[in-house]
Amino acid sequence: MGAKIIGSGSYLPEKCVTNHDLEQMVDTSDEWIVRRTGISTRYLLEPSEDPAKMGIIAAKRACEDARVSPETIGLFIVATNFPDMICPGSSPFIASGLGLDQTPFFDLKAGCSGFVYGMAVADGLIRAGLYQRILLVGSEALSRVTDWSDRKTCVLFGDGAGAALLEAGEASEGVLGSAIFGDNEKALLLHMPAGGTRTPANSSTVEEGGHFLKMEGAGVYRSAVPMMERATRAALAAASLDLGDVDWLIPHQGNMRIIDSLAVRLGVDNERIITNLDRVANTSTASIPIALDEARKDGRIKSGDVVVMTAFGAGVTYGAVVVRM
Repeated sequence: MGAKIIGSGSYLPEKCVTNHDLEQMVDTSDEWIVRRTGISTRYLLEPSEDPAKMGIIAAKRACEDARVSPETIGLFIVATNFPDMICPGSSPFIASGLGLDQTPFFDLKAGCSGFVYGMAVADGLIRAGLYQRILLVGSEALSRVTDWSDRKTCVLFGDGAGAALLEAGEASEGVLGSAIFGDNEKALLLHMPAGGTRTPANSSTVEEGGHFLKMEGAGVYRSAVPMMERATRAALAAASLDLGDVDWLIPHQGNMRIIDSLAVRLGVDNERIITNLDRVANTSTASIPIALDEARKDGRIKSGDVVVMTAFGAGVTYGAVVVRM
């Protein structure tokens, strides 16, 4: 038995912010942003919008795509780094919007690798026979934790949500192999200094910008490429496949330089790599499921295709999953 993706969905906010818009906010330029990141636009929630809305819509679209009722879901997982509330998280609010009155739920926090980790967890639970159908959502409102005066980070991020509905299927379909890893020595490459129990929120942490996401860009680049390469090769080995068997690679949409370098190291042609980074920027845990949903809906990814999803994120976490659609 394996965990097969039977439906997908995604959602992006209506507000589109271009690089030219950012030129009015910080000392940057469209040319600089595109050259350094590959990003041209991103979508952001309005201040008055409820972030749970994104996960609810993406999840509903995944259920509609699979033609199943949310009430038939056995387990609901939300991969997110910045939940609606530190306690109880995001999953109860999204579950409420889906009408999942008695369905168990939990948040999964594993950096930008959260969706890949979630796929591995869901696959294991389905293989163990504990659940027949699991709904996995990646949802991030990164605009709420971005310092819009910091040109090094504010150009990178966007808001959005993506979802995949997994169901028990034949061993030859669905998740064929996965590999997840961690490196806690690099924990501070991406972090939010304040707001947790180590440094609780107070007037000083607010004044010092401790509640904004901090990133060491050079360190991220040096780590992300070899780590995603390692995870991809390990997941393929677990699936008894090699790179020549892969139809599509969906990497975390963090930075185009990282994606290009990963492609070179893996020897994968650009024609086999799915990206939407230029349009939606880095949506963290939502980036892979949004790209997956778009590629399924526009006909690029077809039934029977072998897809590798790989990511790197805060923690440091990294991993990959191999799926036959």
